[in-house]
Amino acid sequence: MSSPRGRAAWRGVIEEYREFLPIGDDTPVVTLLEGNTPLLPARRLSERVGAEVFLKIEGANPTGSFKDRGMTVAMSKAAEAGARAVVCASTGNTSASAAAYAARAGLACAVLIPEGHIALGKLAQALVHGARVLQVRGNFDEALGLVRELEHRAPVVVVNSVNPHRIAGQMTGAFEIVDVLGDAPEVHCIPVGNAGNITAYWRGYLSYKEAGRSTRLPRMLGFQASGAAPIVEGHVVESPETIATAIRIGNPASWYGATAAASESGGAITAVTDAEILAAYRFLAEEESVFCEAASAASVAGLLSTAAAGDVPGGARVVCVLTGHGLKDPDLAISQVHVPDAVDADMASVLAALDV
Repeated sequence: MSSPRGRAAWRGVIEEYREFLPIGDDTPVVTLLEGNTPLLPARRLSERVGAEVFLKIEGANPTGSFKDRGMTVAMSKAAEAGARAVVCASTGNTSASAAAYAARAGLACAVLIPEGHIALGKLAQALVHGARVLQVRGNFDEALGLVRELEHRAPVVVVNSVNPHRIAGQMTGAFEIVDVLGDAPEVHCIPVGNAGNITAYWRGYLSYKEAGRSTRLPRMLGFQASGAAPIVEGHVVESPETIATAIRIGNPASWYGATAAASESGGAITAVTDAEILAAYRFLAEEESVFCEAASAASVAGLLSTAAAGDVPGGARVVCVLTGHGLKDPDLAISQVHVPDAVDADMASVLAALDV
């Protein structure tokens, strides 16, 4: 098995895992040195569920989310094909990643976002990297439909997860987990929105096992928000609603990849409520010192629910993927805490306020 690597020696996911990726000798590698994110032991969460839990902190990627893993491959292949512009639909993280990697590649970038349904931190990233951002009076699924049609009407490359190069790059998260643990975990918990990530992780675990890099495959547990749970409900949700904006998707592009990952691994895709997501969000920040965006916390909310039902073997190794950084959605973070009032700039006022 490979050993953990230091950031100084890290070359980005393409160079580290080139043999598993659709990259040729002449592919211009567009990278921000993504990947190599922490796999953090979660002591208090482990105690709570009776398992050995690790948090895969994807908010440590360059633009603050897991999307960078796939974007480096998608953008490199777009550059190889001679593209001059890329386009995506996004609830936020894809737009931030696409804009940054397009700027790195010297390509134009257009982004379609659902009006009023994108966290400000993510919107700011897309704009500051120079993307052309259009707000669509509709939801993500409608924006993605427009993007897919646009590819046939204009000289652009779609870099959503319908692009297979995105899925290929996102497999590297599974590779890193195995490299650090020495084998695949018994259980892998992950949020499910557009469903590309659970699809990618499962393919990654399969690829590593086929290559002899691991001896087992994990049980894949995917979690949708209850107000945006089309896979759980078995039908498209026309107006998905959840506080977890990154997974507010009613018709996942990788629907069948996700169900395949769950069924082939002996896992499941279930739903968690917004209340459960927010409870996990606060627990991670207060007890594990990890500030993630709300959608990320769906993986931990799901683990807590699954463990409460007795479906997590005692002592099992469990990995929860935290897909994005908490600063992606500062408005939500502020809504969950009390902002203190100002005090006078004297010691008596400070001591009184601290009640010491």
